[in-house]
Amino acid sequence: MDTKIKILVAGDVRGNFRQLFQRVENINKKAGPFEILLCVGEFFGTVEQNEALSAYKNGNKHVPVPTYILGPCSKETQTFYTELEDGEICSNLTYLGKRGLYTLSSGVKIVYLSGIEKPDSIKANDDSSRLYFDKEDILSIRNSCVMSKTSASDYKGVDILLTSQWPYGLAEDSKTASKLISFLCKEIKPRYHFCGFNGKYYEAAPFRIPSDKLTQLELCTRFIALADVGNEAKEKYIYALSLTPVEKMRVLDLIQKTTNEIKCPFIGTNFRDITVRGEGFDNKQYFYDMEARGDGSRKRGGRGGGHRHDKRPKIMNIDQEKCWFCLSSPEVEKHLVISIGENFYLALAKGPINEFHVLIMSITHIASASLLTDHDWQELTKFKQALREFFKSQEQVVCFTERHYKSSHLQINALGIDEGYAWKIKHAFEDKAEEFNLQFETLPELTSSQMLPQQGPYFVAELPDNSTLITRQMKHFPLHFARDVFCSENLLNCEEKVDWKDCKLDKDEEVEMVKSFRKMFAKYDFTL
Repeated sequence: MDTKIKILVAGDVRGNFRQLFQRVENINKKAGPFEILLCVGEFFGTVEQNEALSAYKNGNKHVPVPTYILGPCSKETQTFYTELEDGEICSNLTYLGKRGLYTLSSGVKIVYLSGIEKPDSIKANDDSSRLYFDKEDILSIRNSCVMSKTSASDYKGVDILLTSQWPYGLAEDSKTASKLISFLCKEIKPRYHFCGFNGKYYEAAPFRIPSDKLTQLELCTRFIALADVGNEAKEKYIYALSLTPVEKMRVLDLIQKTTNEIKCPFIGTNFRDITVRGEGFDNKQYFYDMEARGDGSRKRGGRGGGHRHDKRPKIMNIDQEKCWFCLSSPEVEKHLVISIGENFYLALAKGPINEFHVLIMSITHIASASLLTDHDWQELTKFKQALREFFKSQEQVVCFTERHYKSSHLQINALGIDEGYAWKIKHAFEDKAEEFNLQFETLPELTSSQMLPQQGPYFVAELPDNSTLITRQMKHFPLHFARDVFCSENLLNCEEKVDWKDCKLDKDEEVEMVKSFRKMFAKYDFTL
């Protein structure tokens, strides 16, 4: 079976949307299908040029391949990103966000970093600070890539690194290059590093990054800079590659040397100013801190994944440092965490409906369950089965719901309901569906991510009788729909709890509720 994945990468578009998408459509017909198109550098142009997107937004024109863009590199273009709250510009066109790591369903690992390196003259509260990345951004990405790797032979690098700015050591003009990007490349060891922003095409000979504390492997990187779309010099602005995901490659293939390799351009570069606060980049420090849990050490994991994608990956505006649910993020309220597996963790719901309302969430940034690999799905199933057995011991049944709509991180709500009410649950969903004029399809037991829509948003509910309700009718979908159902008069009769904000607890109450649930759940917790 052919495991190679076809991907397109384009340089700065600068408002030349029609030219880019026409070229992509032709390439896709001749050599496709391509799974994804990635754009580095500036995507938007002038106000007048950007009006050409209207035809794609209103459906008169179609973006031929799922396309993902980086953020702004100038104050002039940052204004075009202000309304992209959920990342989606139009069908098949999405803004990735400031930085992140995600994995296609095929296993291809892609790291992205928007903008340019923050000058010392820019203050932290400057309105244009969204244009810039700094040491903390590099640390966050680096940690996301390596957080699950605990031995020197475990880390094999990532497949693709996307940046707009060039790394220091490869650019002719060192003033326009970034030493932080060089450091990031050295640390995460991408097989391909694409960038733009310099207006020219340049492909360096492969270079091998030396082994370090993280891995004993000397991994090879290919650096490729792309010209602007439609440039007058007709330099190359689009690059097609076909690759096998790094995690599916043999080590011998990864370390096999070629005859035209050059010396690693980062050797001899002084990164002391980056690592002066050594604790930030110490390999022993990149795991999230769960010591506050007070119940001893637990398994710490995550496969450095992020998003798993299929034909049209749904990627939202992602800033992992600000994500409430990425476990490595400082925004996560870690006192809510109940249990941690390899790729998922269990936590008390914020503003719970009752003391048996919990969430199953991916440790790293994955948008939805439809994007999970088979390996991920197996662990998710183990969490669900453990909860079913636990709730049964409490004379309850459990209902799992997922809303993949205006939510950037995979969240599966699990709510325990008294067994005597089990027969009411499906009727409650049907009543609310009728109230909101929604059409649901009934499926058998959900046993694979392939049973979920591979493109676009959806809502799914797994009922205690093992049937599954699903809808893709998501335009103006009520965000509190699941809570509307559970809190309805003919089920739990607590309609005052429909909005989670009205159910928020004090931190001390949350801590006690987590402690209680963890103690009761321990017998069924396979991660212990």
